[in-house]
Amino acid sequence: MAQMAENAARDSAAMAESFELTRLPAGFVDDPFPWYHALLEHAPVKRFGDGSVMLSRHEDLDRIYRDTKTFSSDKKKEFLPKFGDTPLYEHHTTSLVFNDPPLHTRVRKIMMGALTPRALAALEPGLVALVDSLLDRMEDKGEVDLIEDFAAAIPVEVIGNMFAIPHEERGPLRDWSLAILGALEPVLSEEQHRRGNTSVTEFKAFLKGIADGRRRRPGDPATDVLTRLINGNEGEGLSEVELLQNCIFILNAGHETTTNLIGNGLNALLDWPEEKRRLEAEPELISSAVDEFLRFQSPNQLGNRMAVEPVQFHGQMIEPGTPIHLCIGAANRDPRQFDNPDRLDIGRKPNKHLAFAGGPHLCAGFSLARMEGRIGISRFLERFPNYRLTGAPKRTGRVRFRGFAHLPAQVA
Repeated sequence: MAQMAENAARDSAAMAESFELTRLPAGFVDDPFPWYHALLEHAPVKRFGDGSVMLSRHEDLDRIYRDTKTFSSDKKKEFLPKFGDTPLYEHHTTSLVFNDPPLHTRVRKIMMGALTPRALAALEPGLVALVDSLLDRMEDKGEVDLIEDFAAAIPVEVIGNMFAIPHEERGPLRDWSLAILGALEPVLSEEQHRRGNTSVTEFKAFLKGIADGRRRRPGDPATDVLTRLINGNEGEGLSEVELLQNCIFILNAGHETTTNLIGNGLNALLDWPEEKRRLEAEPELISSAVDEFLRFQSPNQLGNRMAVEPVQFHGQMIEPGTPIHLCIGAANRDPRQFDNPDRLDIGRKPNKHLAFAGGPHLCAGFSLARMEGRIGISRFLERFPNYRLTGAPKRTGRVRFRGFAHLPAQVA
């Protein structure tokens, strides 16, 4: 028995030693957690050949999220070799998530004004009606795709409503989003570069037309995010580029998180039938269940920062200018923070997961994503308690974002 444990520890150490983000091992996309556990135990500061480092422990990521002086979110220097002078570079270096103050402060303050508890409460009846209409359509079909027919359809409609985008014009939004966010993967093909740049250009032109129309006919700034962004806040406005690129960011981020949350959650309940039965028996656990889905299969698995001052982790010095990969997926399975982290526990408390990052960069839409997950999953289970998969789940194949491209299922 001791020999088996010794062999397992040696194998785990070897996994951590050989791990390289730009040359991922076979099977990583389907199940990254063995490698995450190896990094957590044997290489909490993992250095890569390109000079970057990866941190994976919960306490380390929490520290970084709170310290915006030592760790920068600005990606202008880091993304230039990756994207060059392209639409992708303009987008990812102008959007909220990859910036420090003052841009981050200005955009976040404007955005949060449209996501107050009162504004979210006003959105809830429309969200319930949307979910019920999707469930009606799924019941008529019987054979469905839980992603295409449900998980991905919810955020496109919700965010489209928040921006007052005409229904008939929402068709391209998801494909643009997937292509732009897909360009954040550690390794890109020429085709991914091309699709990402084309998507930014087309998305930007589309939103300019919407924004120009909104300037002529402003919406209600209490509920219309685009009108709020156009108006600015207390005399602080956005340039045209900042406005359009942050509209793209909001639409992309809101779509990705919610789609993955709902898809991952519905799949996890099938993998953990005792937790599914527990949630059906105690539907009041839905809020804690949503947070557990976020922890267990984090929709966003990787974050980034740049060290701007010398800093030490676990006896290792990280120099200024070092790119830092934040392994959210590993931190949310850290046994130092979570008891039995590889078990799905829909009643888990406390549950201080980092699925929405933290500190000043806490995801601006976290309350909206939780509400979409809570209403979507709870009403789905109430309508279709006996749903089952009819084919193999298909992951998106991406590393930074963890979700499904397809979940074929029988619901009725």
